[in-house]
Amino acid sequence: MTNAATDGRMTQMEREAGEAMAAAAAMLAANRDAFAAIGRRLRASPPTAVVTCARGSSDHAATYAKYLIETLTGTPTASAALSIASLYDAPAVAGNRLCLAISQSGKSPDLLAAVEQQRDAGAFVVALVNAGGSPLAELADVVIPLSAGIERSVAATKSYIASLAAIAALVAAWAEDAALAAALTALPRQLDQAFALDWSPAVGAFRGATNLFVLGRGYGLGIAQEAALKFKETSALHAESFSAAEVRHGPMAIVGDAFHVLAFGGSDLAAASVREAAAEFRGRGATVLLADATDGDLPAIAAHPAIEPILMIQSFYRMASSLALARGCDPDSPPHLNKVTETL
Repeated sequence: MTNAATDGRMTQMEREAGEAMAAAAAMLAANRDAFAAIGRRLRASPPTAVVTCARGSSDHAATYAKYLIETLTGTPTASAALSIASLYDAPAVAGNRLCLAISQSGKSPDLLAAVEQQRDAGAFVVALVNAGGSPLAELADVVIPLSAGIERSVAATKSYIASLAAIAALVAAWAEDAALAAALTALPRQLDQAFALDWSPAVGAFRGATNLFVLGRGYGLGIAQEAALKFKETSALHAESFSAAEVRHGPMAIVGDAFHVLAFGGSDLAAASVREAAAEFRGRGATVLLADATDGDLPAIAAHPAIEPILMIQSFYRMASSLALARGCDPDSPPHLNKVTETL
């Protein structure tokens, strides 16, 4: 993807996103035995529920975990409201749960409080964390290092992709899903291919946008949430994410010819409704770009349905960096934001 807006410059965000292939490969190789051991434990003592603890991009990875865990294992999965532990100090009911904690820094106080609460209530704690030697790692029964390396850009990219890959590997091991496990072996190479795809039409389409919806569903909802966050963080563009089903319950009323929409398709049944919503919004005159391997406005790589969203967000990250520059923003250092947000 050529980027005239950058005058040949590469942002730190783009550079780090380009390292996702190596990060995913290193993480999968280093944790192969750990994933297998987690899978054996979860099958031997099936948890009654999964509680995810995360914020920001990591919580978007938790959305991906919810759909993958529930579709492949049937185990109810929900995101913890971290303030229940950090502000209200309310106890958690004891039980056999899996607590899946996802964090880049492993230092946010409210995250630590929620994980400690779950651990004290008897949960088996698995932490996906990028920073070594973090307080979160000390609370966990098992730590999966994300191996993404230091991210200097405020906008997380490769650590988010490593989180998605780790979740897919964990669930594949738990469910003994051979197809997903096989698809993960091809993921690093495909990430490199996805990074090279030309999403530059989105830079032109969204350069002057003021409001934007990002649509996904099922496995793709988490990356829709992540993309909406990145539009706000890096391009100062007001963007909201919706399930292609949920958008029909009110939000679609404001979509018209002055609106912009980015939709993430795919090859599973959920993606069909994304394409339907995209077509309807296009019919109303909205500027709509659909990322899809078959009939999309933006190219995508066909893969296992659970892997396709990981590849699409990799293509998105490179475009988002270019869009930010085209809109006069610095994607590496957005105003008012820090790399580590230590919420209470």
